[in-house]
Amino acid sequence: MARDDEDPIVGREEGAANEETPSTDRRSQDNELALPSGGCCMPTSTCHRFQALVFMCLLGFGSYFCYDNPGALQSVFKKELDLSATQFTLIYSIYSWPNVVLCFVGGFLIDRLFGIRLGTIIYMLILLVGQLIFASGALLDTFWLMILGRFIFGIGAESLAVAQNSYAVLWFKGKELNMVFGLQLSVARFGSTVNFWVMQPIYNYVSEFYQGYRALGVVLLLATITCVMSLICALVLGWMDKRAERIMQRNNNPSGEIPKLTDVFTFKAPYWMVSIICVAYYVAIFPFIALGQKFFMDRFGYTAAQANTVDSLVYLIAAVSSPIFGFIIDKLGRNVTWVMLATLTTIGAHVLLTFTQVTPYVGMITMGLSYSMLAASLWPLVALIIPEYQLGTAYGFCQSVQNLGLAVITIVAGIIADQSKNDHTWVQLFFMGWLTIALIATSVIWAYDKKHRGNLNMSPAQRATYVNSANYQNFE
Repeated sequence: MARDDEDPIVGREEGAANEETPSTDRRSQDNELALPSGGCCMPTSTCHRFQALVFMCLLGFGSYFCYDNPGALQSVFKKELDLSATQFTLIYSIYSWPNVVLCFVGGFLIDRLFGIRLGTIIYMLILLVGQLIFASGALLDTFWLMILGRFIFGIGAESLAVAQNSYAVLWFKGKELNMVFGLQLSVARFGSTVNFWVMQPIYNYVSEFYQGYRALGVVLLLATITCVMSLICALVLGWMDKRAERIMQRNNNPSGEIPKLTDVFTFKAPYWMVSIICVAYYVAIFPFIALGQKFFMDRFGYTAAQANTVDSLVYLIAAVSSPIFGFIIDKLGRNVTWVMLATLTTIGAHVLLTFTQVTPYVGMITMGLSYSMLAASLWPLVALIIPEYQLGTAYGFCQSVQNLGLAVITIVAGIIADQSKNDHTWVQLFFMGWLTIALIATSVIWAYDKKHRGNLNMSPAQRATYVNSANYQNFE
């Protein structure tokens, strides 16, 4: 691989203007004169980029809304479709297991074959078809058809998340990228929250006209409208991106390198540490929340409703605080430091919940803030490590590893919880052990970056100087 291809992504943006030839400048100017100048019409304007950001965030709204449809109607699913607990959990597990591999492949296909615009639309269509099949299975009371639909839905949804990350980097690299990742997380969690707010009332209304499993099928078909909305966003965003590429004479792969699946073996140590953190940190959040109701009932004597309230705080806080942390990190930089701080405070939250009698609201609020802090600072690191033409592959591999970790470690955490009965100390120590691994991986990134004089933990001003310095191409 050429040395230029190993440079952090941020640097490409700063140096691109200096590398253009006069003829390129004239072509760009001619194109700009042919369109409305200034204001929100031009891709270079902040207003225009944030218009694109709205569509980027809404790309994932339908996916997250429909993903949690079964959770919002759990009792209805079990009653009307006569499902056992094992069958119900299969609806979720069938979503995760294929993406241990397919996220990686989906990201590679964006880099190599589809491109980001076509790839986003294709994955959105796959997601929509999967949700339609899932709803049709409920409408026909055919469980195997529902599982097939959920399988297809998962393929589209996780690959769509890879495309969403790639779009964010393409439009916001070197600018407000941390805030953008935080805002995308916020809208995603808001989609899940809206699902839990509206699905039961919608079902109650539909039940006045349809009975049994047919009512459930109709409700799931209505939920599909959110996927259609996201598909429209994908089409609009694709048009905006094509227009921006034409006006700005943008070249997303100036080196001409062709991405290959084997490129993943050439990624540097910081990327692999980021992948480890993706597993080690998130398995201490999502499985904990999944097992949280019983934990709070046993540990603090809460009722089921009270336990659900405190257990939901992490997502609720993340929906509000993620873009705020992203904005702060954009201004201050120091991504690696923020990742380390987020991991330490999450360990502290688990310690408070496990070994003290402090109200669990303190621990869960701390965990929600830490989760937001990590999401806003960790994912943009990939764009500083990996060349732009390999970003789909890189993000896809991260999500594949994360899916594998969540699928396996959630099962292990459940086994530990079952074996220890009402004593949750061991499963909490299990989560804290994974957070310790995340902390070690973060320390490795910090040491590697410092040794090689990289830009992963710089302030914005330092990074700008670094990008324009003669040493910029020495990051290896």
